[in-house]
Amino acid sequence: MSTSREEILKSIRKHLPESSPMPTLDGPWIQYPDPVDQFGKVLTMIGGRMICVPDLAGVQADLQSHEPFLKSKRILSEVPRLKFPEGAAVSPLDVAAVVAAGELADVDFAILPGEFAVAENAAVWCEGARVRHRAEYFICEHLAVVVKASEIVSNMHEAYERLSFTTRGFGAFIAGPSKTADIEQSLVIGAHGPRSHTVYFVDSLE
Repeated sequence: MSTSREEILKSIRKHLPESSPMPTLDGPWIQYPDPVDQFGKVLTMIGGRMICVPDLAGVQADLQSHEPFLKSKRILSEVPRLKFPEGAAVSPLDVAAVVAAGELADVDFAILPGEFAVAENAAVWCEGARVRHRAEYFICEHLAVVVKASEIVSNMHEAYERLSFTTRGFGAFIAGPSKTADIEQSLVIGAHGPRSHTVYFVDSLE
């Protein structure tokens, strides 16, 4: 005797839709005359800020007037050649000495590298291979991502064309500070991750 479950499954199998080919990804996807400007508009709308500077010295100069950075006691930096002057009020911790990601739980401000940016949604592709602990992008109170200004695409279709997964690893598109609107549809910034998010576009990483 067949069960109700078997009868239901049999009925479903008899009425399966016809298979259809996968849609092509070729198309007139959105393009922006000024991708960086579009990126900045979207990032501002979702609670972040964009700063364009010529080099890493410009990043350092902006940090010295950025309130979340100035109030931070524990700083983490994984951007090569970003220098903190001697005698500065804060200096980055020695990430190489951190054994487990949990030791970074009290990091106030993290300055980390980004691979490239996406104009349509203000996302930055970040790869775990560029940092010692992939949790660095999410565990800090405030996050700043440094991206070369020339490394930007207009849309996610172009973004995925740039990705290659030949080996195991970690990567994430990060757009703006942590946020949620699940509770009474009220937007809360910094719900389960960084409370602020800055993207620095630099012409040169020297």
